[in-house]
Amino acid sequence: MAGSARRLLRSFAGGEIAPEMFGRIDLDKMQTGLAKAENFIILPHGPAQNRPGFQWVMEVKDSTKAVRVIPFAYSADQTMILEVGDQYIRFHTLGATLLNTAQNITAISQASPGVLTYSGTDPANGTVMFLSNDIGGMTQLRGRFVKVAAVNAGANTFQLNDLAGAAIDTTAYGAYTSGGTISPVYEIATDFLEADLFGLHYTQSADVQTFVHPTYPPSELRRLGATNWTLTDIVFAPGIESTTAPTLGVGGAGGGTPVTLEYVTTAISADTVEESEASPSDSVSRDLTVTGNYVDITPAAVTGVLRYNIYKLGNGGLYGYIGQSDGTALRDANITPDLSQTPPVSADYFTGAGNYPSTVTYIQQRRAFAATDNRPQTVYMTRSATESNMSQSVPLRDDDSLVLTVKAMQQNRIRHLLPLNDLLAFTAGGEFRVYAASGDILTPSTTTPKAQSYVGANNVQPALAEASVLYAQASGSHVREFSYTGEGLAGAVYSNNDVSVLAPHLFDGYTVVDMAFSRTSTCPILWVVRSDGLLLGMTYVPGQQVRAWHRHVTDGFFESVCCVAENGEDVLYAVIRRTVNSRSVRYIEKLHTRQFTDQEDAFFVDSGLTYSGTATTTISGLWHLEGKDVVALADGAVVDGITVSGGSITLPVAASVVHVGLPYDAEMQTLPLSYQNDEAFGQALIKNVNKAHLRVSRSGAMHVGPTDGRLVEAKRRTTESYGVPPAIRTGWDHLNLQPMWDDDAGVTVRMTNPLPLTVLALVVDVTAGG
Repeated sequence: MAGSARRLLRSFAGGEIAPEMFGRIDLDKMQTGLAKAENFIILPHGPAQNRPGFQWVMEVKDSTKAVRVIPFAYSADQTMILEVGDQYIRFHTLGATLLNTAQNITAISQASPGVLTYSGTDPANGTVMFLSNDIGGMTQLRGRFVKVAAVNAGANTFQLNDLAGAAIDTTAYGAYTSGGTISPVYEIATDFLEADLFGLHYTQSADVQTFVHPTYPPSELRRLGATNWTLTDIVFAPGIESTTAPTLGVGGAGGGTPVTLEYVTTAISADTVEESEASPSDSVSRDLTVTGNYVDITPAAVTGVLRYNIYKLGNGGLYGYIGQSDGTALRDANITPDLSQTPPVSADYFTGAGNYPSTVTYIQQRRAFAATDNRPQTVYMTRSATESNMSQSVPLRDDDSLVLTVKAMQQNRIRHLLPLNDLLAFTAGGEFRVYAASGDILTPSTTTPKAQSYVGANNVQPALAEASVLYAQASGSHVREFSYTGEGLAGAVYSNNDVSVLAPHLFDGYTVVDMAFSRTSTCPILWVVRSDGLLLGMTYVPGQQVRAWHRHVTDGFFESVCCVAENGEDVLYAVIRRTVNSRSVRYIEKLHTRQFTDQEDAFFVDSGLTYSGTATTTISGLWHLEGKDVVALADGAVVDGITVSGGSITLPVAASVVHVGLPYDAEMQTLPLSYQNDEAFGQALIKNVNKAHLRVSRSGAMHVGPTDGRLVEAKRRTTESYGVPPAIRTGWDHLNLQPMWDDDAGVTVRMTNPLPLTVLALVVDVTAGG
C-alpha cells in the first residue's frame, strides 16, 4: 500500500535491541528501542545523549601488566580509587593521583639526559615523580610525571626519564631559574600477582576494606592517614588478649573431703565488649561443702578490660560461669558452675594453603566468608558485632560464630556472598538464600540455606542496585537480575531475570570481565566490560521498567571499571589500554561529568585534559598523547586536524578554556520503521524517509541521514559574530534528507564533534512504495 506517513519516536528508553528482535514489532520495547546506541547514554525518561569524554588521570605503574581498579568509599564524600596492580596499590581521587611528601628542586640541567637536583630523601630508581606546576624557567617540565634514574650520580641528583623509561633531553628547554617541587607517587606493596587480580573479591566497612582470594590469606586494607595505608593479614581472634592464670587463695577452717577445684578467667573488652579466650587454669584442693570454706579467685590484669568472667570446672570437663570481677577477688563459697555459659573457644579456619576464602561480605553485624579450596561450599561468619572473632561456646549461643555448608545437587563452589534481605550465596550452578529458619536473626542454631534458582554466576563480582543483585551468569555471559520481590508464606521471595534478553548480540560469543554500578540519581547505570574491550552500559530503573543497553567505544580497550561518589555524582573510572607513540599503555581515566553551564565547559574528548587560564595558543602537558591526532574545544569552538608533538599543540587562535583529547563519534540508529498503515504496520514495504525533525536540547551540530551513511548536517551558525563559535541550541531541527529507498527506513544520528547532543524526540516523514 503506497502513501505517505509521519511517525513520532518519542522515547528511546528501550535502549539497543538485537537484530533478531526486528520482527517483534508487537513488543513495547520495539516502540522505544534503537538498532544502535554507540557512545550514547539512554536516560531513564527517554532521551538519548552522547556520553561525556574520559579525563586522563595517570598511566599505571607498569603498562606491560594488567591492572584492576577497585573502589574505596569511607563515606559519600570520602572516596578513593585503588589501582591494584602486580604487587602494589596506588590511590586516585577526584581525578588526581595521591602523592607523597614534596621535596624542593634546586636545579635542573639543560642536557641530554636532563639531571634534576633536589633536597630531601633519596628516591629509588624507577620511582615515579610529579613535577609541580611552579617550576621557574623550564616550563616544559611543569605538571609532568617522570621516572627517576641513576640516583645520586652526583649529590642529591637523578636523571629524568619519561614514563616509558626513555631519557628526557632538556637541551632545548628553557633554562631552569628557581622553584618547584618533586612528589613521589604514593603506593604500598602487596602480595597480589597480576594473574590473580581479577579473582580478588572485596568488601568494606568504614576505613577497613577486606580482600580475599583462595591463593592468599584474607587481608585488610586500612586508611590510617592521607598517606598512611596498611595492608595486613587478618588475625582471627577476639579483640582482647587472654589473661594469664588467675591467683587463687583459700580460707575457712578446712577439713571435710577436699577435692580439686579448677578455675579459668576471661577478659571483656572495654571497646568491643568481646570476650577473650580462657586463661590457663589454676587449681586448689578444698571442700567447699564445709561451712566457712571458700576460694578467692583474682584474675590477672589485662589492658583495655571492662570486666572479667570467672569459670569453674564442672562435670563433663566443661568450665561453667560462676560470676564476674572488676579485677578484685571473686569468692567461691560453693557456687555451682552454670554449664550453659562456658568460655569461648576461638578457631581460625583460614590457616594454610587450601584454607583461604574466595568471597566476603557483611551481614547482620557479622563478617561472612566462604569457599575455601578444601571446603568450597562452606560459609563462615564471625561472632555477632565482631570483625575477626570466630569463637564459639559449648553449648552454642546465639552470638557465636557460625559455620554452615550449602548442600546442592552439584559440588559447585560458592562464588559470591551478597547481603540483600537475606544473605545470598551464588554458586556456579545456582543461587541460594541463607536465612534464619525461625525469626530474622542469623544464629548458629537457626541458619539454613535454601535454593532460589538454578542459573549460576561467573566469578566477576556482582553489583548491588536498589533491591537487586546484577551479575554475570556462569554460562553464556548474559547479565541477570536477582531481585527481592517481597514476603511469601515461606519468607522472602526472589525472582531471577535475564536483563540482556533483548540485546543478546551484545553478549553472545563474549564474556563479562568486570562490572560496576553508578547510582547517580539522574541516570543509574550498570557498566560492564566485555572480553573484547568494549564497554557496555545499562540504564537501570526497574521501578519504571527501564533496562536500556548502550555500547561505548574509544581509541583503545576497556579492561576494568569501578564507580565512586565524587561531587554529588557516582563517577566511573576505567583502565583503558591504548597505543600511544607506538607503545601500548594502560591509563587510569575518569568519565567526566556531563554537567556544564557554558558551552566552553563541555568535555567531550577521551584521554583528555583541560587548560584554564590566560588565553594562549600553546597547550602543553599532553605527553600522554604524544604523536596522537587530537581534537580540541577551545572557548567553545571545535579545533581539529592537530597532532601532539613535544607534549603540546598549537591552536590557530588563543583560548583560555581548552579541552584536548582523542576524538570519538556518537551514533544512534533507529529500528526498522513501523507505523499504522495496514495490518502489517508498514512491514515489507519499500520506504523512503524524506525529512527528519529532531527535538534536541543544548546540542551542537550533528549529522542525520539514512543508515547507509548518506548524512546531512544540522548546521548551527546563525547570527553569531565572526570569530565566535556557533552556539549549541535547544529546539527543533528540520532536515531534508538525501533520498534512499529501502525496507527499513532507518535513520542515523551521528555526532562527530566534541560537543553535546541530547535527542528528545524524532519525527520522520516517510513515503512508502507499493
